[in-house]
Amino acid sequence: MHILVSGAGVAGLSLGRVLGMRGHRVTIVERADRLRGNGSPIDVRGDAIQVAGKMGILPAVRDARIRMTEQVHFVDENGTAIGRLPSDIGDSSDDIEIAREDLSRILADALPDIVDLRLSESVNSIAEHHDQVDVVFASGTSESFDLVLGADGMHSAVRRLVFGPEQDWIRHLGLYVAIIDMPREAEAEAERINPMYSYPGHLAGIARFKDKAIGLLMFASDPLDYDYRDIEAQKRILFDRFAGCRSWKVQTILDAVRADPNIYFDSVSQIHMPTWHRGRVALVGDAAHCASPLAGRGTSLALTGAQFLAEELERGDGDHVLAFPRYEDRQRPYAAFAQGTVEGGGALLVPPTQEAIVARNKLLQPVTAGQ
Repeated sequence: MHILVSGAGVAGLSLGRVLGMRGHRVTIVERADRLRGNGSPIDVRGDAIQVAGKMGILPAVRDARIRMTEQVHFVDENGTAIGRLPSDIGDSSDDIEIAREDLSRILADALPDIVDLRLSESVNSIAEHHDQVDVVFASGTSESFDLVLGADGMHSAVRRLVFGPEQDWIRHLGLYVAIIDMPREAEAEAERINPMYSYPGHLAGIARFKDKAIGLLMFASDPLDYDYRDIEAQKRILFDRFAGCRSWKVQTILDAVRADPNIYFDSVSQIHMPTWHRGRVALVGDAAHCASPLAGRGTSLALTGAQFLAEELERGDGDHVLAFPRYEDRQRPYAAFAQGTVEGGGALLVPPTQEAIVARNKLLQPVTAGQ
């Protein structure tokens, strides 16, 4: 079949890999002019590790493994370490932490020759017929496909065009998050500690991995009205929310916000839908079931979803009427579990009051020499 995949994140590239391996001609379109490399490290965990093995990328993923989260220290307004998260918080199963840019590179390098990756291109309209789907692209060109798969994230264009507006499916979790490149901090501390500072309704942090450093800003808020593609509007929101804080390195992180032309900024939200497929169109990854960064499972869900969909298309001999419901039956328990893990996570990272911060700090493990 000729299959269109919208989005070249982990879900989209994974679909290109597993569908191309099975002989399907895949076209992947990505709105950006490059594969996403910014952002915090991501996790391949649980059954997704087996999926990476089936995809043939597990050795490369293990070779690129990093260890960052165990070096997270909460600090006070002067930068003095208060403690670390308890060791029993998190997933006890096998977990491979990897830089987003490394996983994107591994997946892109693994794309079969039959896969066509087109950057700076996106879907403008979708018209389904009984035997094909006609797509018009932002460039003005049009093409017909056997299937269309939306792997274009929480703000999916495919979902909006086929299933309706985003507000019908999004569930805001009360937080916003920003990730900022901070090259000057990459070698600032030889011990490679990743400090996090909380004040009521806010979190600021710096994370170091490989030869990089990123700033992290989170704040509590009801849904905000802004253009999620307008970087300058996003920066203004951050300046407004954090400008009054002179503690720790908050102003240093805001300086980095000014200097970074490609900050990541978005709400911490989930996507809940009763079905992920309609006709010849299906959704995969965050487009279907975003669990939010609090879950730490978006990458794993992208991998398992792509694998299950490809397997079910193969099992059904290409019949999407059979394959799409079977894919959803297999993937939905994983998505539901991941979405259910976020309870209390926001309050742990971003306590709403000083009293809540004090209570959270009492749960932290002490930091001793060498930690």
